Amino acid sequence: MHVLVIDDEAALRQILVGLVSRAGYSVDTASNVAEATSKLVRGDVDVALCDVRLPDGDGIELVRGFKAQSGGIDTQFIMVTAFASMETAVEALRAGATDYIVKPVHNEELLHRLAQIAAMSGLRAENKALRSLVAGGGRGLYKFSSPAMQQVDRLVSKVAGTSSTVLITGESGTGKGVVARSIHEQSQRSEFPFIPVNCSAIPENLIESEFFGHAKGAFTGADKAHRGLFTQADRGTIFLDEIGELPLHLQTKLLHVIEDKQIRPLGSEQTRGVDVRIIAATNRNLEIMAKEGKFREDLYFRLSMFHIHMPPLRERRSDISGLARHLIRNAGVSSASGKVLEIDAEVDEILQSYDWPGNVRQLENVINRAYILADGGRITLMDLPPEISRQTAGASQQDSGKIVVSGGDLREQMRKFEASLIAKALEEAGGDRKMAAQKLGIGLSSLYRKMEELADTGIAGNV
Repeated sequence: MHVLVIDDEAALRQILVGLVSRAGYSVDTASNVAEATSKLVRGDVDVALCDVRLPDGDGIELVRGFKAQSGGIDTQFIMVTAFASMETAVEALRAGATDYIVKPVHNEELLHRLAQIAAMSGLRAENKALRSLVAGGGRGLYKFSSPAMQQVDRLVSKVAGTSSTVLITGESGTGKGVVARSIHEQSQRSEFPFIPVNCSAIPENLIESEFFGHAKGAFTGADKAHRGLFTQADRGTIFLDEIGELPLHLQTKLLHVIEDKQIRPLGSEQTRGVDVRIIAATNRNLEIMAKEGKFREDLYFRLSMFHIHMPPLRERRSDISGLARHLIRNAGVSSASGKVLEIDAEVDEILQSYDWPGNVRQLENVINRAYILADGGRITLMDLPPEISRQTAGASQQDSGKIVVSGGDLREQMRKFEASLIAKALEEAGGDRKMAAQKLGIGLSSLYRKMEELADTGIAGNV
């Protein structure tokens, strides 16, 4: 995570740089509005620690102006002020700041805030590739061909216009976060915050404070009040990913929030109303967990009022070919290389027959790797990772009985199979490696790379 410290006090900048860099984040500095703006517009700042009072302007106005003209750059602002007041805090949050802290800055408090943003940013980054499957303008899912995903698209369209809680289930990598965001973007809450929360990423002793906030003095170190995630999501949507990891005592409090639409910050006697839509997701079976006493049955029924299940990729193989080509186009846009690639028919067949335990996320990783390695305008068998391509070894061995592989594990057998193919192509090409590469349907550099890999493993054979 890249942090920008914006403050005109050189000594404070130096202290914050040391603290933030020791925590493992990259850090840069700016001493005024003009310098900060020039660095913010580059688009690589994840979090800006911004002083409210700067020599050439107002920090809150900097945030407001940047948010209005950033073109979608997702920088989180934490305002730093020596003049704590409710009016300043409200103004900063309305301008687009995520949070604020009061000088003198307490190290543990600042690092905690940064860690919270890092956890939320991690979830966004994890889903970034999958969001390419959301159609233009964020309205509706990518148009899949499988009936199962067409049903998901229909369910999203139906529930988006309501205020119903939604439970999204499915294996990791199927795109549960994409569906949650799509529901929000198609709803009447789309102009208000969408707050994603990974329940498994927050320490158990901090979850209640993070969810509902805390009052000043609620616990040791709580020297001022803290807004919780439900307050930040007011009038919008909160997405509770990995809901099955939520401790039982927090499940009870979450149930009360759903039923009463009221929260009470930790250490406070006052409650406040919140208008928040809850979308939850899990890769676990909450129904079974409820029967085993590991998840509250009444909360399960509340959350699953509208249930959407994301089928794994192996159960919707008709989507794979179109998805792969869609991801190839995205890889071309992301790399700006201009490469336009086709997929060999053999590769297409392999992709559709593989079980994809990592689902769409794994497919995206495989396509990105193949995009980098591919030569000659085509993705071939040689561009796939061994765990994908080796499954064809058994079928190919049966073709005319010319190749027989015995002994060793599957990886070793696949390498022997590849060595046999290359050796045969070289033999037919009279040792001409360029011609052999053409016979194999791969680029010359791919052939050399594969030959080096086989030599390194000691299974080069006649190659």
